[in-house]
Amino acid sequence: MDNVFNFWLSIIFISTIGTLAHFLYEWAHHNRTIGLFTAVNESTWEHIKIALTGAFLWGLYDGFAYGYYSNYFLAKLASLLIITFTIPAIFYFYRQFTKKSILPIDITLFFIAIILGQLSFFGILAAPAVPYAIEYLAAIGLFIFFGAYMTLTLKPLKTIIFKDPITGKYGFRAHTHLVKKLANARKKSRTKK
Repeated sequence: MDNVFNFWLSIIFISTIGTLAHFLYEWAHHNRTIGLFTAVNESTWEHIKIALTGAFLWGLYDGFAYGYYSNYFLAKLASLLIITFTIPAIFYFYRQFTKKSILPIDITLFFIAIILGQLSFFGILAAPAVPYAIEYLAAIGLFIFFGAYMTLTLKPLKTIIFKDPITGKYGFRAHTHLVKKLANARKKSRTKK
């Protein structure tokens, strides 16, 4: 019963944090530190990242609640990988038919990825214990995964997943034109006063 409650609570928490992370970079006036954890452009990666941000923050809770489970690290790594691969898999699959992004579908797939990730997390927790070596490798995998999560906005790969469809740029540079427009608008308002 407790796991059912935590399952739904985790989905609400991760989804809420992910939704806020979509807008926080703009709200923080393009603060690069905030941008490491939030969407800095409209690329597929940045939408994966906002779901991962919620999942990592939820990990502060689930580590205390479930960290003593023998499969915890494997469950956490699997849930993050499922989120990471589900979003682009569904996104690029449906775009084969529509040839464009459809916002209601994009929002739905964000929630589907989170639900699938959390289903895998709780499913693996309930499974028989894996060998210690696998759990140890999963813990190392989590550290590597988190490092990649932090790095890929700073140094995005030059692939379609990281390319902003609006600007055609990658990472923080995809919003450079917005930063310049904002700076120019501020200069103009100061000179008018």
